[in-house]
Amino acid sequence: EFLSDGRTLIRYDPRGSGLSDRNVDDFSLDRWIDDLDAVVARAGLTRFALIGLCQGGAVAAAYAARYPDRVSRLVLYDSYPFGAHAEGAPDKLVQEARALAEMIEVGWGKRTGAFREIFANLLMPEAGKDALKWIGEMQRRSASARTARLMWDAFNTFDIRERAADIEAPTLVFHGRRDAMVPFEAGRQLASLIPDARFVPLETNNHILLPDEDAWKTFCREIDEFLEPAATAGRASHTALDTLTPREVEVLDGLARGLGNDELGDLLRISEKTVRNHVSTIFSKLGVATRAQAIVLARDAGFGRD
Repeated sequence: EFLSDGRTLIRYDPRGSGLSDRNVDDFSLDRWIDDLDAVVARAGLTRFALIGLCQGGAVAAAYAARYPDRVSRLVLYDSYPFGAHAEGAPDKLVQEARALAEMIEVGWGKRTGAFREIFANLLMPEAGKDALKWIGEMQRRSASARTARLMWDAFNTFDIRERAADIEAPTLVFHGRRDAMVPFEAGRQLASLIPDARFVPLETNNHILLPDEDAWKTFCREIDEFLEPAATAGRASHTALDTLTPREVEVLDGLARGLGNDELGDLLRISEKTVRNHVSTIFSKLGVATRAQAIVLARDAGFGRD
């Protein structure tokens, strides 16, 4: 509800879980990036803010590194730069990952048992008994024990240490100071690898924040302040759009559809040179320097969507 208040929120179930394809075996990082790219393409997005939680943070960061022109702002929460099976991982991290993997295999989705309580306490130690029931039911519905084990092992192979330096988007990195699922130091290290990233520690014991704790309020405030510049730019661009002539509006709509100058000329029955002149004027009025920037503003304003 918070993320979709005044914003469009698009989320999806990762491969192997939820409503996505269940019977898959390839859980490599590159396949996860491809899945995210498929969602982006189907949604018709050109430039957008991206948020990644836990292992989804590694996927989001790798995506932002691969496609710097698409990600306007990046938010990472309780994530990490590399997993327990990556090169150079501490022995303690390796041992903990192996132990939890075996527990997932035998205890995942059970309505009762020690694993359910251990898993719940790793995620939300400050939650009540209802959380235990919810987590057990979430496990049962979301994935099979076999798939959960495969996914857990895959998460621990993720390694974005080299890719992180290629991230160009302004980045905000959150991490719970006493997170038992992903060590606090992992979040701090992740932030240090991303150019100009800002690290925000959250005073919480929970991996999943609860709505009544102060850390949740901090998270919400920081997100709003971080994303607000994009909203302000959007409002300014709408004012500039009002200065366009009807013909310039037609040309901008064509740009938003991905049409080239020659295609626009054929569509509007004007010369390619005239199209170039219109494009130049549009750039000047909108205060943009590139075709990609003009397309982003146009699509944000609703052009080229039908």
